[in-house]
Amino acid sequence: MRIGFFDSGIGGITVLHQALQLLPNEDYIFYADTVHVPYGEKPKEEVKNYIFNAVDFIAAQGVKALVIACNTATSIAIEELREKYDFPILGIEPAVKPAVQKWEVNRKKVLVLATNLTLKEEKFNNLVKRLDHQDIVDSLALPALVEFAEKYEFNEEKVIGYLKNELSRFDLCQYGTVVLGCTHFPYFTNELRKLFPDDVDIISGSVGTAKNLKRILEANHQLDHGTGDIIFYKSGYRVEDDYTLDQYQKLLRMLNGLST
Repeated sequence: MRIGFFDSGIGGITVLHQALQLLPNEDYIFYADTVHVPYGEKPKEEVKNYIFNAVDFIAAQGVKALVIACNTATSIAIEELREKYDFPILGIEPAVKPAVQKWEVNRKKVLVLATNLTLKEEKFNNLVKRLDHQDIVDSLALPALVEFAEKYEFNEEKVIGYLKNELSRFDLCQYGTVVLGCTHFPYFTNELRKLFPDDVDIISGSVGTAKNLKRILEANHQLDHGTGDIIFYKSGYRVEDDYTLDQYQKLLRMLNGLST
């Protein structure tokens, strides 16, 4: 049986990429709800309906585990999804805990970059409240990065111009860790590195999610001997055209040159 990955768009490929590094001998399904992307700027109940429709489709394919490779979807639906389905469902959340732990060493603040919906959700705010005892965590919504990624607009000059404008009210030298709280954002790691001081750590939750996936599969004795084969779906339809498949492979190769 395959492992399912779900996102509103191509952001979840950044999480799939981590799983491929850690579990190269598994086979995968990747489902992007591209008809309804972006999720982060839409009403909560509308997005929740999209999520359950997508996961119903994925479940019908027969998966042994599912990764909700979308911070927004995790924040608004993960508990209800786990109640409905009988296979393991893993989410992803902003890596606030390791970022706050770094403060113990560098005594510098944490900046969480995410979507508006993630930052407004109770799940995220409870996470920060539980961990941020020193009032060191700031946050910023960067919705245009999702749009850039979905349009494959990886134009450095345009991206940096947008980031400079959005970050202009922050003193970037105050921060020791930047948390990428949206799975679309790792595509822009290089641009972010050019704006922050050299010693800033840029991290995401993807590595932790992939490690947790491996741990669960091991515990359930479900590790397989696949080939890393991936079946891609877009909003309920299997992707079979060579152009789109090639675009996805280019994204995976692009991620090989980045580290978060």
